[in-house]
Amino acid sequence: MRKLVIALLGLFRRISLAVRKLRGQSEDDVAAQRVTSGRAWDEFCDTLKAAGASLSFPGTPRDSFNQAEGYRYLSRLARAGLMAFIEHADPRAPVLHRVANETVKLGSDNPDNHYLTAALSGACEYRISGRRNTVAYLGFGTQAGHYGQGGGLPPTGYVEAAELEMDGEGRFELVLSCEEQEGNWLPMKPDTGMLIVRQTFLDRRTEVPAELHIERINCAPEEKRPSPLTPSQIDEGLRSASTLVAGASLLFAKWARDFQKHSNKLPRFDQETSNQAGGDPNIAYYHSHWRLAEDEALVIEAVPPECEHWNFQLNNYWMESLDYRYHTIHTNKHLAEYEPDGSVRLVVAHEDPGLPNWLDTAGHTSGTMCFRWIRAEAHPGPGTRVVKLAELSVLRR
Repeated sequence: MRKLVIALLGLFRRISLAVRKLRGQSEDDVAAQRVTSGRAWDEFCDTLKAAGASLSFPGTPRDSFNQAEGYRYLSRLARAGLMAFIEHADPRAPVLHRVANETVKLGSDNPDNHYLTAALSGACEYRISGRRNTVAYLGFGTQAGHYGQGGGLPPTGYVEAAELEMDGEGRFELVLSCEEQEGNWLPMKPDTGMLIVRQTFLDRRTEVPAELHIERINCAPEEKRPSPLTPSQIDEGLRSASTLVAGASLLFAKWARDFQKHSNKLPRFDQETSNQAGGDPNIAYYHSHWRLAEDEALVIEAVPPECEHWNFQLNNYWMESLDYRYHTIHTNKHLAEYEPDGSVRLVVAHEDPGLPNWLDTAGHTSGTMCFRWIRAEAHPGPGTRVVKLAELSVLRR
C-alpha cells in the first residue's frame, strides 16, 4: 500500500508541475513556492513515513530485534541520502565521499570495500588525480541516474586500475567525459549522474587505500565553484534523499524475501539484475538467505577458481553487512585458511566451534549472505549444508 502511496506522490508532483506550467510558472517558480510553503519538506517527511512499508513487506521478520535494526537501517539511509543529495549534490564541484561505510550500509555492502561516490553530469568533463598505493583492487564506474531517482543504475562506463597508465610511484590521471580521450579515459553518457569508486582490500589492517581527488576540467575557474544554493536544488535534494530511503529499502526488502526461497543455499544471482542495481559487472554474486537454530551451523564448501579476489559475508535481513569492526562476519581469498586440496570450508555458527574460517552471526539467528568471485575464470557454485554443532567435531584437524 505504501509503495502505491509513493507512486501516487510522484504522479501528483508531475501533474502539479504540468498544471503550474500551463499557468505560466517555470520549474524554478514551482520549486520556490514548494520551499516557501513548506510543501517540499512535508513531502520529504511523507515519503520517509511511506518508506516504513519496507519493514512490513511480505516475508520480513516482525520480531522486535529485527524491526529495531530495520528502523536503524532507514535512519542510516536518510543520513546517506542527505549527504549525497544535499551536501555533495553539485556536479559543478564534485566531492568524493563515502556514501556507504561502517555505519551506513545497503545492498550487501562489501566489508572488503572502501566505497566512494561523487555527483557527475554528462554535460561536464572531469579529471581524477591520484595515487594507487597498495589497495588490491581499484575500479571506477560511471552510472546513469542514482537511487534517489529510481529506475535502476545502468552502467555508462567502467575502468580498472590495472588498465590505467601510471608512473613508477603509482600516480595517475583519469579523464571522465562523453567523448573518447587519449590515455586514461572513463566513458560517460549524457545521462551519467554518478561516479562509484570501489577499492577492495585483501587485508584492511595492512593495506593503504588509494589517494584520489576529482575536479571539473575544460571550463572557466569560476565554473568549478559550487553553485549558489537554489530552491530547486533543495527541493530536488529532499525529494531524492527521501526516494533513496523508500526505493532502496523496498528494493532490498523484495530481494531478501525472494532469497528465502533458497535459504541456506547459494545460487548465483542474475548478473543483469545486479548491474541494473549498481553491482560491479566484473563480479559474480551468490546472494541468499540464512537461518540457523542455536545448535546448528551452516557449512559452506567451495573450490575457488582463478580470480583476482573472492569473499563471503553475513548480513542482517535488511542486507546490511554485520558489524565487521567487532565481529568476524566475513572472510576472503587472503584471510581464509584452505584445505590441502585447495578448497575452502567456511563455518557459520553462533559460537566459535574451534574450526578454521568461523564466521560469527553476531547475535542474529537469520539474515542474508553473499559470496563473490571477482574477475573469475569460472564460477563454481559454493556447496552448503546445515549440520548440528555436535557433528562439527569430525571436521576438526
